[in-house]
Amino acid sequence: MHDVMEPIFSAWESFYVIVGSSAAALTGLQFVVIALVADTRARSTPETIDAFGTPTVVHFCSALLVSAVLSAPWHTVSSVMVILGVAGIAGLVYCFLVTRRARRQTVYEPVFEDWLWHAALPFAAYAMLLVGALSLRLHLTGSLFAIAAVALLLLFIGIHNAWDSVTFIVARVAETAKADEKPKKDGQPPADSQ
Repeated sequence: MHDVMEPIFSAWESFYVIVGSSAAALTGLQFVVIALVADTRARSTPETIDAFGTPTVVHFCSALLVSAVLSAPWHTVSSVMVILGVAGIAGLVYCFLVTRRARRQTVYEPVFEDWLWHAALPFAAYAMLLVGALSLRLHLTGSLFAIAAVALLLLFIGIHNAWDSVTFIVARVAETAKADEKPKKDGQPPADSQ
């Protein structure tokens, strides 16, 4: 089995180097975003960050994990199946947790686009990862394409959600600044100085 696996997995090496390094770099940028949130006066709670910020890092790390697993020199398909299968199950469980957190937080009322990008697409990605992992032995080439699509989808989900978070924070900061300017024009002190 080792002779068959080596050329098939090595053919994906460049793809996973690109996806994995992108996921790692974007994970670092998400830490910067969270640090910027902490420096703003925009209203945020740990529940909101758990619902909308942390999952972005998890999806980037999942793409990195898939890239690392499929770049490793495996001797059997079974090892890859187990690791990716466990990652798929863990991702599905995490999706339910994120959905519950999004419903419980009170700072932001999610709209359809939020449910699509923060719940439905991640759920579909982790379900496809599980199916791809379970079918590796039966349909190696097709499964590898499905798993590659999962890694790319998780990367795109993370990019979209990080951008969504940043634009939400910028809009909130602008609203707060505008609200602080109004009392100054009326000759009254800003709200936070009272």
